[in-house]
Amino acid sequence: MKVLLPVDGSADSLAAVQYALQLSQLGLLASFVLVNVQPSASLYEMVVAHDADVIARVRGDAGADQLAAAEALLEAAGVEYESEVAGGEPETLLLELLENYGCDAIMVGARGLDHAASSGIGHVAHALLLHSAVPVTLVRQAPANEAE
Repeated sequence: MKVLLPVDGSADSLAAVQYALQLSQLGLLASFVLVNVQPSASLYEMVVAHDADVIARVRGDAGADQLAAAEALLEAAGVEYESEVAGGEPETLLLELLENYGCDAIMVGARGLDHAASSGIGHVAHALLLHSAVPVTLVRQAPANEAE
């Protein structure tokens, strides 16, 4: 089984990685694909940078930074994984990457860095629930009093 793990630097996305590792320790035979989606460059960034390579490098560095904690967890557990930083709209790009990597499931944080969702589910997680062809598991970070 191959599991897509979108990571955006939020507590919930890291909780999804930890949950996937717990399942792996309980016997789930899986490899993982860590993905960070950086937003497309804004008009301001394009005007200021004047160089697509600079923008791509900055995006890649930001994505690598957001993936670092998840990669460290997977490496410490000794599980197989691939990792990618991509650029674009997460709602559509994650579905494309899911297919490209041949993933069988998605484990995603219920809410990302955008906490404006009134339903308690982020817009990316909601889009994955609606449009994914594979099972989607939503994971929330345990409240501080439950984590103890």
